[in-house]
Amino acid sequence: MTLKEEIARRRTFAIISHPDAGKTTLTEKLLLFGGAIHVAGAVKSNKIRKSATSDFMEIERQRGISVATSVMGFDYEGVKINILDTPGHEDFAEDTYRTLTAVDSVIIVIDGAKGVETQTRKLMNVCRMRNTPVMVFINKLDRPCKDPFDLLDEVERELQIRVRPLAFPISSGSTFKGVYNLYEHNLSLFTSDERQVATASTVEIDDIASSELDAHVGERYAAQLRNDVELVEGVYDPFDRDAYLRGELAPVFFGSAVNNFGVRELLECFIRIAPSPRPTATETRMVEPDEPKMTGFIFKIHANMDPNHRDRIAFMKVCSGVFERNHNYLHVRSGKQLKFSSPTAFMAEKKSVIDFAYPGDIVGLHDTGTFKIGDTFTEGEKLKFTGIPSFSPELFRYIENADPMKFKQLAKGIDQLMDEGVAQLFTSCLNGRRIIGTVGALQFEVIEYRLEHEYGAKCRWEPISIYKACWIESDNAEQLADFKKRKHTNMAVDKHGRDVFLADTSYALTLAQENFKDIRFKFTSEF
Repeated sequence: MTLKEEIARRRTFAIISHPDAGKTTLTEKLLLFGGAIHVAGAVKSNKIRKSATSDFMEIERQRGISVATSVMGFDYEGVKINILDTPGHEDFAEDTYRTLTAVDSVIIVIDGAKGVETQTRKLMNVCRMRNTPVMVFINKLDRPCKDPFDLLDEVERELQIRVRPLAFPISSGSTFKGVYNLYEHNLSLFTSDERQVATASTVEIDDIASSELDAHVGERYAAQLRNDVELVEGVYDPFDRDAYLRGELAPVFFGSAVNNFGVRELLECFIRIAPSPRPTATETRMVEPDEPKMTGFIFKIHANMDPNHRDRIAFMKVCSGVFERNHNYLHVRSGKQLKFSSPTAFMAEKKSVIDFAYPGDIVGLHDTGTFKIGDTFTEGEKLKFTGIPSFSPELFRYIENADPMKFKQLAKGIDQLMDEGVAQLFTSCLNGRRIIGTVGALQFEVIEYRLEHEYGAKCRWEPISIYKACWIESDNAEQLADFKKRKHTNMAVDKHGRDVFLADTSYALTLAQENFKDIRFKFTSEF
């Protein structure tokens, strides 16, 4: 296959949602259809002992939530699909925001009973900033849900995007019968109870005017579906793929991921209309995927994917050209030439060594602590990809060693976990104590758990009163030095040695901004 053909057959996307909307369950079902797994795992289930493929960390299995983005790749009908399953919980939003820099499109999962929730709105804003094409999957129709038309109006209003249903449900809750595919004009009625495998039997009906429909779903539901479809076709404009690719129109699907309803419709339509890898912005120019020279950037680092081997994996998105095993690439930040003997492709925590990767693919690179999020690899050109954000933390605690015998293990653990971008480390200029800043309280628990179980180190947390951390910089060296002297008790440095002002109240921050006009106070820092 030529490079252009390889690019055209790739789809790299993230699945995002508010916690508990069914994102990881949908990922499992997509993997089923791709033949990547043969029995779907459950995120929360006492009956099924298999846990979700994408929730591979021990803490995820215990809590039944995703706390880290996982990457899974598979082939379906000749299309190479790369799924990034992201954490829904807002305490892990930073991981999700960064993941959105590495995908070409997004599927947003919405709970049919709850509708659009807070985290969904925030994530949609990130997609809007980047003009990322989005599809909406309204899930959990096996439970009583809001009226489909009310849900469509809500998505349009809350997410500020035009919608076009491409599938429509027949009832919901205990009377849920199946999904009519408006894109293919056929109906899938699941008659099988076998929900954990992909071969569930379906009834195909091509014409909803036929009496065959009445026989399967009953006259009442058949009449309702005919009315609904007529209304959809009358109210909504025909589907416009260009508007979808510009991020202006969201196709909407309905279904129940846990019961396999509507997932095949979503997948088959997705591989037809979703974009293949798109150009990526750098500080100097746009990188086109079909350029012959390889470029790529690291958007995530994960320590201890295999706790037995203490390995760190850097996730690199290939943006152009062909990535080859054992080929020298320039690590732009350090200026060194590096080659990788065992780059890997992912199936959550399962890895397989690959010889080639193409634009849109996510490659795992073994890392001994040299890489940072945002690092760029090229074949010689000095490029820096933009838009990989690090947000100002909102919660702060001192981290202290709870076991003096394990000082080295704690230091190494903190160092590696901070490289993942799960939280940020600040060292106080006043007393040299280490302060951890996170965007959510649950992160402290995850850090403590992982330090103990992955590094054998125990920590304890102590409270500290900080309102906001902001990076400071100025072209006026005199004013910057004066500020640092006056605010010495509130100054810290981050992991990269940059100056950070830890404001203890909003008033103190406002006052500092008013009194020191030449200093720039920044609340996000790019890696």
